[in-house]
Formats: sequence, structure tokens, C-alpha cells
Amino acid sequence: MIEAGAGMAGREAQTDILIVGAGVGGVAGALAALKLGKRVILTEETDWIGGQLTSQAVPPDEHPWIESHGCTASYREFRERVRGWYRRNYPLLPRHSHDPRLNPGGGWVSQLCHEPRVALAVLGDMLAPWLASGQLTLWEETIPVAVETSGDRFASVTLHHLRSGDETVVAAPCVLDATELGDLLAFGNVEHVIGAEGQDATDELHAPPVANPLDQQAISWCFAIDHLAGENHTIAKPDQYDFWKGYQADFWPGPQLGWKDIDPETLQAREIAIFKAPVEGDPPHDFWHYRRILDKAKYPEGSFASDITLVNWPQIDYWLGPLLGVDDEARSRHLEGARQLSLSLLSWMQTAAPRHDGGYGYPGLRLRSDITGTKHGLAKAVYIRESRRIEAEFTVLEGHVGVEQRGAQIGADTFYDSVGVGSYRIDLHPSTALRTYVDISSWPFQIPLGALIPQRVANLLPANKNLGTTHITNGCYRLHPVEWNIGEAAGALASWSLTIGESPRAIRNTPERLADFQRLLVGKLGFELDWPSIRPR
Repeated sequence: MIEAGAGMAGREAQTDILIVGAGVGGVAGALAALKLGKRVILTEETDWIGGQLTSQAVPPDEHPWIESHGCTASYREFRERVRGWYRRNYPLLPRHSHDPRLNPGGGWVSQLCHEPRVALAVLGDMLAPWLASGQLTLWEETIPVAVETSGDRFASVTLHHLRSGDETVVAAPCVLDATELGDLLAFGNVEHVIGAEGQDATDELHAPPVANPLDQQAISWCFAIDHLAGENHTIAKPDQYDFWKGYQADFWPGPQLGWKDIDPETLQAREIAIFKAPVEGDPPHDFWHYRRILDKAKYPEGSFASDITLVNWPQIDYWLGPLLGVDDEARSRHLEGARQLSLSLLSWMQTAAPRHDGGYGYPGLRLRSDITGTKHGLAKAVYIRESRRIEAEFTVLEGHVGVEQRGAQIGADTFYDSVGVGSYRIDLHPSTALRTYVDISSWPFQIPLGALIPQRVANLLPANKNLGTTHITNGCYRLHPVEWNIGEAAGALASWSLTIGESPRAIRNTPERLADFQRLLVGKLGFELDWPSIRPR
């Protein structure tokens, strides 16, 4: 990577496409634009590109058919490069090295549980040729602070480097908002929605009766740990430990720091601990194996002292306040609350948690700050499940994809303007309105181009979770391969718009232009635009 902020001081810059935010969608959008010959400036708030996969430390949440279909060619390339990285660099036992479906961590949440640093290395490799050629400029530790508009267009974005304080005004004919919270929508006064829409407006079966902008999904500050039995790695007691040890939401079956939680689908109380006593013939189904990102059993004896697992569990879902629609002081307070909750869970597990073998506390649990690349031990950034969302030419509703609301209709709605596919349950974590999970079946779905087109602004495209979904349908459009597809489609759309001299809106609304664009997606970039007949999630 080039030095963060290099050359930014007191100047102006121009490029074909500016992409603000280098999470999953931003990187995918950059790859598409670069392959189509466009110059790109890509910015990132942290010093790690990759968002959910890296700085937020969330192994990919994927649908069960991901190994054969249901993603773009570049996402499939990313997955295979991750496996190749382990085969080249780690001493895998032969049976694992030769496994075409190698799951490095063996976690049961995903078919590709792996370390954040590996995703970072792979994404860096994928961008490297364009960085070397100068076609791509990457500014890390950089945030947007202002947008200049001209009529219904973005004229420029002012970018601020967090360490140096340098600022650059970047002008580009096409801008992609790939930030985690849809920051450019606010800076540029782009019409958008936050929180939950009301059933009175969307007719969605699982929406609240009326809109509540402050009803937003919980955030989570993830962290990595290993376990060295017989050692003591207990951390200092977190400042908010006593609060979290005594806190229990009305809808939760026990204290926040505890093994009792709720099954998201049935909403029944359940108990899952970090370890469970082994039972012969019974596969592990505990939190340790849930998002395990390194499985020491895949390597020769003695290669690793412990497995490594990633903590993104119900116990660290922070729902006491939202990040959007509140002032800076409240936002900072909620971010700190999320940090304190995660540290408090670790402290509780080390000192007070009921053990699977009797007794209390696992002092051998060790915070792996080296895995997350931070001094404080947690991920570089909080895991954000919900963003500002554009008011789009077309908005995806529960009635388009939800199994229950669609009733006897088989499959999701088909969209003539499809620019990709995805699949996941409508998975909403407990929210800042203090309501429990909404976790319901959805049909494998398409991504309509209309959801990427703002109703008014002509040259700004969403490239993250900020497209035209609702609070409800965000629950199935927010996961890794879908965000990748959204970002890649946005990058391709911006590039094609510049190539043919037509606006993104005109491309969508002119049949021959739309057909040409869809052929480009399939033929040159390896997109899938529709699903075969498969079951709902």
C-alpha cells in the first residue's frame, strides 16, 4: 500500500471515479472500475482495507451454495486466493492442503473462516498491479469531511487525513459512497432513510407499525482470542464491567454477560457456552467453534499452541443507542459502550464464567491483538450492520424476497434490471428500539439496478449497505458476498457511464443500454444475474 495520505497536503486532485470507503464493497467497486480502464482514487478510514473481512474482523457470512454459484467471479477469486494463501504459507497437513474446499479455521458459521490479516493480504494482492501502474491511488486513514454539489451532481469531495491533518479536494465525474454508514449521503444532502420504516408505508409484514429512525440494528466490537490452559492472561477490570455484569434487557433470558441468549429463529431461550464437554460422535456446537479462524488440528503437532476464534457472539451486541440520528457526543458514548461491553465479556469469561468442566473462569483466554492489528486488542473498527440508505428509484421490500410474506409464490420477485444475486436469511439483530431478533426465511434474490440509483442525484452511487433496501431487507442484503456484488456493480456502472457518456439513470431506463450493461457484467466481469431453482434461506 502507498503511504496513507501521501501527497494530500493542500492540493486538489481529479480522477475518473472516487470511491470513499475501502470496505468489501469499495474494494470490489475499485476492482471493477480498474478492469474497465478507469482511474480510481480509493480512500479508507482505517489503515486496513477490507471492512467486514479485515478491520471489523468478521469472517464471511455466506449462503450454502457459495462454492458452486451465487456470487461474482472476482469474489470467487478472492475466496480461492485465501485458500491459496494458506496452502503456500502455512504448514497444512497434506489432507487439508489438498482439500479443494479448505476451511482454514473450520468454524461452522462459514465455509471459509480465516484470519483478518489473510483477507488483508489477499485484497492487497488483488489491487497491487493497479497501485504499481498508478491507475489506482489509495489513501488510508482518510475520511470525507465535506461535499460540494452543483445542482443534482457531486462536484467534489473534501478528504481529511487523520494523522497529518492534510486535506485534498477531489473532483470526479462519478463518486461511490462505500462508507460503512453512508457518510456521503449526509454530507451531500442526498435523500436517504435511517432506521426502521413503518408498516404503514412499506406494508412489510415484520416492520414496526410506524417509522422509527432511531430503531437501528445492534453494533458489535469483535475480537480474537486463543486459549492457553494453565496460563493467566486476565485483563484489567473494564471501567463498565459492573454495569454490564448486572444488565439484562427485558427481551433477554439472562444477564448480558452469560451463556443464556435467544435462538434468533425461534426466539426461545437457549444456552451455548464457549466450550462444551466433548461427547463421542457429537460434533462441537459451542461458541469456540462458531467463528474459529485457525484450527490447530490442520497442522503438524506443535505448530500452534491453540486454536484462534473470533468473538462475534450475541453477548457483544450493543443495542443501548444508535450511531445515526444522534449527536457526536452520543455517538462516541455508544461506541465506547460497545468497546466496554466486548472487554467486559472477555473479563467475565476469564474470571467468572461457569466452566464446562466445573468451576468458574478461563484465565487462559488470551486477547490476540496481533490478529486484529491493534494495541487495545479489539478489532480496528466496530462491526456495523446498518447504514443510511438512499431513497432509490426502486426499493427492495420484504414482499419481494420474504418467504412468509410471499406466501404461495415460489421464489423471490425477478427484476428485469438485475445486476447480481445474493442469498441470506432476513437477519436483523436486536435493535436500539430494544426489540429482539427478526430472523426469517427469504428466497435467494437478485440485486436490482434501480436500488443503486438515487432518486435525484445523478453521479453518486451506493457501494455498501446504503442501497435502496429497507430496515427489513437490509437484513439479507448486508452480508459479505452481497456487499461485494453491490460494490462491484456500482464500480462497473460508473465506468460504463463514463465510457458511453450516459448517466447511470439513463442506462437503467433505456432498454438497449441496460442490455448492453448486463452483457458487460456477465461477459467481462463474470456476474450471475439470476438463480437456478433452489430452496429459501
